Amino acid sequence: MRPYFLLIFLLIFSAAKAQVSEKKLKKHISYLAADKMKGRQTGSKEVEKAAEYIERQFKKYGLTPPGPDGFRQHFEAKVKRVTVADSIRKAANIIGFLNNGAAATIVVGAHYDHIGYGDLGNSKDPLNTGKIHNGADDNASGVAGLLELAKHYAGNRTKERFNLLFIAFGAEELGLLGSKYFVEHPAVPLNTIHWMLNMDMIGRYNPDNGVAVIGYGTSPSFPEIFKGITSGIKFYTGKDGSGGSDQTSFYKKDIPVLFFHTGGHPDYHKTGDDAAKIDFKALKAILELEIRVIDRSMNVPKMDFTRTN
Repeated sequence: MRPYFLLIFLLIFSAAKAQVSEKKLKKHISYLAADKMKGRQTGSKEVEKAAEYIERQFKKYGLTPPGPDGFRQHFEAKVKRVTVADSIRKAANIIGFLNNGAAATIVVGAHYDHIGYGDLGNSKDPLNTGKIHNGADDNASGVAGLLELAKHYAGNRTKERFNLLFIAFGAEELGLLGSKYFVEHPAVPLNTIHWMLNMDMIGRYNPDNGVAVIGYGTSPSFPEIFKGITSGIKFYTGKDGSGGSDQTSFYKKDIPVLFFHTGGHPDYHKTGDDAAKIDFKALKAILELEIRVIDRSMNVPKMDFTRTN
């Protein structure tokens, strides 16, 4: 093959590898939010299956463990809302590292646990407690996004200016326990984290409202990063860094954060949160927007932190 045509082939191949795939998003969510996964409650056999699935994808994309203990960061999670015999449960964060040899790292995260049968006091569907709460939007959608971003950056044939650390957090539904554990036992020094992007419930896009990008006020660099960015979907920014998901743990450690979220809906923490209701086209567009933001942030040598609340 002539050098010119070889170059064209490589460019086309690289672009194909880097694309966000609706087919893959459907595959990930369909697996994680299937009835056989029984709602992925912390401590269950099914949440372990979800962890194994995520770890397999990280290995497939060529990510590496961030330390000597492999892809897992084990911790104990305590159930507090109700009294149960097994109130202390085993949990784990699943962490994959894309090492670009850089001094600083961008963290991308999403929690992979859900509320199981809704019997730990966190169901919004009391008449259906004891039935499976599949959690397709909360948060199989975020995990699918995490995996597609990992695939994109691992496969785009570009050595980025920052390392990327992809984290599937455990035990979020019990009080952000996985992210709290991580920031107290970080796989990379906290002072080397450029910023953190979190995805939680990004699958039920409402075109009247748009996708919320929360944490915009946590760094003076974000307004410049977003300047001129366009998207096929509507989005709006919110300043606050803290809130009901894992970015809060990083914000409390003075790390700039963004939290992507398509908002509440009638199926939140109920039995109706199923894969059939996910808007995959919009989910793909959200991830493409996130890629633009991440790429822009790599042109900023240092992200200063601003406390918003």
